[in-house]
Amino acid sequence: MLRRSVLKAAVASGLGAFAAPALAAADFVRADRKAAGQRVDRLEVHRLPINRRGDWLLLRLHSDGGVVGIGDASHGGGDESTLRYLRQFADLLRGRSIFDVEWLRSAVAPTLAAEKGKSAIAAASALEHCLWDLMGKTLGVPSFDLLGGALRKDIPLYANINRSTDPRTPDGFAAMARRAVAAGFGAVKLAPFDEIPADLVNRGDYKPKVEEGIASIAAVRAAIGPKRKLLVDAHSRFERDEGIRLAERLEPFNLYWLEEVTPAQPIENLAAIRRAARMPTAGGESVRGVAGFYPYVVGGAVDILMPDVKICGGILELKKIAALAEAAGLPVSPHGPASPVGNLAAAHVCATLPNFTILEFAFGEVDWRAEVVTPEESVENGTIHLTERPGFGAELNLKALRRHGLVI
Repeated sequence: MLRRSVLKAAVASGLGAFAAPALAAADFVRADRKAAGQRVDRLEVHRLPINRRGDWLLLRLHSDGGVVGIGDASHGGGDESTLRYLRQFADLLRGRSIFDVEWLRSAVAPTLAAEKGKSAIAAASALEHCLWDLMGKTLGVPSFDLLGGALRKDIPLYANINRSTDPRTPDGFAAMARRAVAAGFGAVKLAPFDEIPADLVNRGDYKPKVEEGIASIAAVRAAIGPKRKLLVDAHSRFERDEGIRLAERLEPFNLYWLEEVTPAQPIENLAAIRRAARMPTAGGESVRGVAGFYPYVVGGAVDILMPDVKICGGILELKKIAALAEAAGLPVSPHGPASPVGNLAAAHVCATLPNFTILEFAFGEVDWRAEVVTPEESVENGTIHLTERPGFGAELNLKALRRHGLVI
C-alpha cells in the first residue's frame, strides 16, 4: 500500500516514469529494512596472535538472514578489555536493524565518554565496520557506494616496517625497507625512536638512542633511494624544543612527513613544531572523534590528519573527521597498521574522500597475512584495488583463521 501511494504521488507530481522506478526502489528499501534478514543476530570473534605489539581481533557479525559482516577490533590497548566491550555492545545490537549505525553510536556514547582507554572505542568501531559491510552485502553494493561513492578505487599505501623489523638497528630497518621496495611500495615508514622511554621526565641518558634512530633513518633513505617517500614516526618521544631540533636534523632526508614528535597534549607543542619544521608534520592516531579533532585542527597541530578507523570512532566518524579537515584545507591520511579487514574498512572510506592522500599498511608482520580474507588480500605496486563486490568485498577465511588463531 505504501509503495503504491508513493508511485501515485510521483505521477501526480509530474515526475512520471523517470522518477517512479527510483522512488519505488527507495520505498522498498525503507519498508523492508527492518524485516527478517536485516536484523543483527550474533557475534563471532577470532583472535590471531601476530607479534609483540598485540593480536588481531577479527569479527563476524551475523544477520538473521545469514549475511555476515566483518570488522577489526585490533590494538585496543588490551584484548581482554576489548572482548568484554565487544560482548556488551553486541548485546545492545542484537535484534536491531543492520542500518542502525547512528543508533549504535548514540547507545555506546556514555560508555565511551567514561572509558578513556582505547578498548571500548575499538570494540564499538569494529561492530560499526560490520554494519557497513552487512549493509553493502544485503543491498548488493560496495560499502563505498553507501558513503557517497568512490572518487578512486585504487588506494595508495605506504609500508609501515616498524612492527616487522628485527633487529631494530640501522641495518635491520634498511633490510626491511628493501623488502618493501621489492614488494612494490613507493613509500616507507619507520618509527626509529621507540627505544627512548615514553616517560618524558624519567628518560635517563637517551641521547645515544636518538643518534641510533637518526642513523636508522639515514640507512632507510639510502636503501629506498632519493625519490621514494620516506615517513618517520617519532611516537611522541620528544619535548617541544627537542622536537624542533629533531626536525632540523632530519631536513637532509627529504621526509614526506614527520609524525607525532610530542604527545597530542598540549596541542601548542605540536603546533610549534609544525611551524618550525620544513617538512610536513602529521598526527592524530589516538585522537577520538570529531570533538577531539576539532581543537587539534583549530590549534594547527599538524599539516596532515591521521585518524585511525579503529580508534577515532569508526567508519562514519572517520568520514566526519575528514569533512572537518576538508573544511580547514587539510589532507587526511588514515592511521592503521591493521589486519586486512581494518585496511579494507579504512580503504572504503578513503575511496570517497576528496582530501585523502595515502593509507597505512603493516608490512611484513606475518607471511600468511593475505590469506586471512577471501578473496586473498591483493596489494600490487603499493596499492589496494577496491572492487564492485558487495560490502567490503571480502569474507574471513575460516580455514586460515583456524590454522592461525582461535575463536573467542
